[in-house]
Amino acid sequence: MKKTSTLPIFAIALLLISLASCKKENSTIAVSEEQETTFELSTDQAIADNLTEDANSIFMEAAAKKSLLGNNSGIQAVSTTNILAAATVSVTPVPGFPKTITIDFGTGCTSPNGIVHKGKITVLLSDSVRKPGSTAVISFTNYSVNNFIKEGRVTWTNTSTASTKGWQRKVEGGKITAPDGKYWLHSGTRDVVQIAGGLTPNTLLDDVFLITGNHTITNSNGKTRNCYITEALQKQTTCDNIGSGKLKVEGAIHNAVIDFGEGSCDKLATISIDGSDPRIIQLR
Repeated sequence: MKKTSTLPIFAIALLLISLASCKKENSTIAVSEEQETTFELSTDQAIADNLTEDANSIFMEAAAKKSLLGNNSGIQAVSTTNILAAATVSVTPVPGFPKTITIDFGTGCTSPNGIVHKGKITVLLSDSVRKPGSTAVISFTNYSVNNFIKEGRVTWTNTSTASTKGWQRKVEGGKITAPDGKYWLHSGTRDVVQIAGGLTPNTLLDDVFLITGNHTITNSNGKTRNCYITEALQKQTTCDNIGSGKLKVEGAIHNAVIDFGEGSCDKLATISIDGSDPRIIQLR
């Protein structure tokens, strides 16, 4: 009787186990890389949101200083945070609408809160900011905030009703370039509702807004994540950054949560992936 060797069978079994182990290891590495990409894009989205909010604060203050808000007495100046500092604001034409507002920070203006703006913001305003149905199209020229370069177009549409002051904000062709040269693209729509300060039109200092909506963000390698606000973001005019709220960022097989906190006027947020320990990020 011919004796059959068991060595080849044993060798094949070892090979299969080894291949399975390598496949699992490579899969783990891929998941880790995808998670890091999601963490990076979550950070980028948080920064993009805050730079857009900053541009909105500038737009509102410029409109206030040039008496373009509407729905105010016009007898006294509107109180603001003076974020424009030494910026030059011009409006053309003087009578009638539409108007073009040009906000020029030149080679750099430092606001009272220590934020440095450079370049120009241009706003094409169809009518008074607080008039239902009015629109404001915001664009940027060589513009940066603390050396984060901001590009693209932001369109505001006043969606106010008799009982609620609100706007829809649409970002198109958004691009942020960080001081180290890294860039990312972002676009989407936000719905903004004013929840405080509506009864005091001659001051912006008590204005508080809630923000909902969706966004898409893409890094320079073409990796994209969809972002959904799951707990309305809250922005106070007197705070430089978003103070509270949560945003979900969808990865391929995992989710990240950006948590802006409980209302503190700081520049920090946290990001956690699938319930992992949160990482602290700086918003700008």
